[in-house]
Amino acid sequence: MFKRTRSTKDFADEIKAHLELEAEDLRHEGFSEAEAHRKAKVEFGNVSAAQERFYLRTRILWFDNLLRDVKFAVRQLVKHPGFAATAILVLALGIGACVSIFAFVDAALVRPLPYENPSRLVGVYESTVLCPHCTLSYLDYLDWKKNNQVFSSFDVWRSSEYLLKTTSGVESSVGMRTSSGFFRTLGVRPVLGRDFYPGEGSSGPANTALLSYSTWQRRFGRRQDVIGQTVTLDDTAYTIIGILPNTFQFAPRGNAEFWVPLNDRDPCEQRRFCHSLDGIARLKDGVPVRNALADLVSIARQLEMQYPASNHGQGAAVMPLSDVIIGDLRPVLLVLQAGAGLLLLIADLNIASLLLVRSESRKQEIAVRGALGASSIRLIRQFVTEGLVLVMAGSFLGVVLADGNMLLILKLIPTSVRTGMPFLQGLGLNGHCIVLAAAVSLLSVGLFSITPALRLSSTNLQRDLSEGGRASANNLWRRLGSKLVAVELATAVVLLVAAGLFGKSLHRLLNINLNFQPGHLATLEIEAPQSRYGSDKQAVALGREIVDRISGLPGVEAVGLTSDLPLTCNCDTTVIRIAGHPWKGERIDVPFRIVSPRYFETLQAKLLSGHYFAETDDSSKPGAMIINRTLAKRFFPGEDPVGKKIGDLELSPQSLREIVGVVDDLREGALDSEVWPAVYLPFNQAPSISFAIAVRSSQEEQTLLPTLTKVIRRINPEIGVKNVTTMNQRINESQTAYLHRSSTWLVGGFAGFALVLGVVGLYGVVAYSVSQRTREIGIRMALGAQRSSVYGIVMRQAGWLTLAGLATGLVCSVCASMFMHKLLFGVQAWDPMTLAGVALLLGLASMAASFLPARRAASVNPTDALRAE
Repeated sequence: MFKRTRSTKDFADEIKAHLELEAEDLRHEGFSEAEAHRKAKVEFGNVSAAQERFYLRTRILWFDNLLRDVKFAVRQLVKHPGFAATAILVLALGIGACVSIFAFVDAALVRPLPYENPSRLVGVYESTVLCPHCTLSYLDYLDWKKNNQVFSSFDVWRSSEYLLKTTSGVESSVGMRTSSGFFRTLGVRPVLGRDFYPGEGSSGPANTALLSYSTWQRRFGRRQDVIGQTVTLDDTAYTIIGILPNTFQFAPRGNAEFWVPLNDRDPCEQRRFCHSLDGIARLKDGVPVRNALADLVSIARQLEMQYPASNHGQGAAVMPLSDVIIGDLRPVLLVLQAGAGLLLLIADLNIASLLLVRSESRKQEIAVRGALGASSIRLIRQFVTEGLVLVMAGSFLGVVLADGNMLLILKLIPTSVRTGMPFLQGLGLNGHCIVLAAAVSLLSVGLFSITPALRLSSTNLQRDLSEGGRASANNLWRRLGSKLVAVELATAVVLLVAAGLFGKSLHRLLNINLNFQPGHLATLEIEAPQSRYGSDKQAVALGREIVDRISGLPGVEAVGLTSDLPLTCNCDTTVIRIAGHPWKGERIDVPFRIVSPRYFETLQAKLLSGHYFAETDDSSKPGAMIINRTLAKRFFPGEDPVGKKIGDLELSPQSLREIVGVVDDLREGALDSEVWPAVYLPFNQAPSISFAIAVRSSQEEQTLLPTLTKVIRRINPEIGVKNVTTMNQRINESQTAYLHRSSTWLVGGFAGFALVLGVVGLYGVVAYSVSQRTREIGIRMALGAQRSSVYGIVMRQAGWLTLAGLATGLVCSVCASMFMHKLLFGVQAWDPMTLAGVALLLGLASMAASFLPARRAASVNPTDALRAE
């Protein structure tokens, strides 16, 4: 009833029936049974050819061959589970490492910033000799915005801390103050409500605010009626006018909850020498960054001539916004990606070596196929299919591992570091990662196909069909196998040297002399309400009460207050001039810190000369100052700075302060940053309602943290408390420490895996070579060769391979280290101890790996070896 394609069996049955009928007719004509069947077959023709024509008539030949090759490849892998599992796992680990690191590279360096035409966005800064990328003053910003010819828009922003009133009390919240066109410059539009109006906040009080999407979700339950409601920040009501998109991110302040308009009523923003703003601008079409820089430098020169007191020695800096956001992360990610790539290379080379061994064990199979008519193209197609099946399995597992690796690495990033990397939100497998995995897989397929195909060039059908033919194997290993292992070892050396340099760099970073004792030191930061502690007298009283209350806690030895804790940044600078010293117009920018009398005692910092501040150093006394060693050494060489005075550029009487002491250099900036000259002012003469508290304890400082928060709440529940942690945690979770630590662990993991693969590859080469030279070794021993000479033969072969890999690897390591020298701290790129340690480690591992095959060779029984041949 219905047409159906006849099966091969149906067709064979039909032919058989036809031949039987024909033979039956011939028997009736008088032929014998045998003769009838013979003549029937002769008249019908070649049965096999007919069946093959029928089979091919309804088939796509190349696809049919592909299916056969795939089935054969799967059977081969199932038949050799040890090889299959090893190859798939090694390949999966290599692809997993490469793809997972690439996901971070893609998020930070490849994907464009989530702004409109992001390539035209730049960061704008003022610059000095000491600070090449410094914040702007508000008045300079207004002049630059008015006079520049290169920006279509130019705005500024500033991070700010707010006390947010909630139903459960007062919380410290991160906010941003921006000029009114900030979001229009970025090309970002609110998903609900409106943006700031042009000029909003600069012409009068405009207490409006935009909410980040996460704040809208968390604090307001995504209510649509939130527009028009008010939120209280620092005792001031702000009207909510809009909600920013969920995809919006601004890495410099990734955790900002509220965005409010900048206004020119801030005291700092009324003084040209007060720098507190970061600039962001959009270049006009066709204007390159270098032209923008030249234009701003020209304006800076004009301002320097117009305002010599505040702008002397002050230039400009312009850089792409992507560089501003990524910062020091770019070289770290590139190094990690290079390390993952080298690991994948070693994995591929290792599998290629295994395939080379398998091709030798399959030489008779290849010879039989060739003898039966298989062409070289047909055999290569089989090898390609086998490589494809192997790579597909390894790639699938590798992508699964990569997804897991990403989640693990994200969890290991401290929260304080992750807030500055909002581009990592939603990190996971995407199209770019899949494309990379596919590209890597294709390259692997090519390598895995070429390796066994090279066996065809040395194929001798007659020799390979026989039991011998081992000479070709030795030649093949000398030509290719040993070279693959040498490349593996050289690559392992590069990764080991990189891991050693990063490890040594991390050790020196974490053990750098901070010039204070971080152990048993608890820290926290507070923000007091302006309405309650706005006057200097009230702020001083609050500081004293906090010190008294905490000092009375069990185990507390000392308490100090400061405007910025150590290891925060070389920021909050001021311009100084030394009274009594000749001045040639040079600009001296130094960080300044406001500290309480017992601050240095709390840190256990060393006093070099003079004395600490006294509790009586208040506004009724002459201005006092403590300087650090670097400032004293640079500006008071050969003289005692105590008793000298420092003021502003004009040496105005109200700015002059007497130096009462010199302390050792506290590391105010990041762990790997340069120590700057710094000045310290007494808290009682320059009080603030926003400061940090350091507490020295005789007990474990971690146990003191909850009590400190409770003490502050008892003083006034409206005081905001944040960043309650220990000094050691601040050090270990800092971005600098994290980047160095993560680089060390990841590259170290790559290096360890590479070392194992390289040594295993060497063992495989030597062991296989020994197995192929069994007859030769038997003859040598039969002629009187000692076991020691057999050991020497094998160990020399391994030694030459190791030496070749080491020499090549060390040269490549020094070259590679030169490119990553900026990521190292206190370590030279050609550190001799690291290079020697890697050479010793790899040498010992290689000799240990080659000892087992050498021992096996020396144990050969000459009689058994010759009989086997």
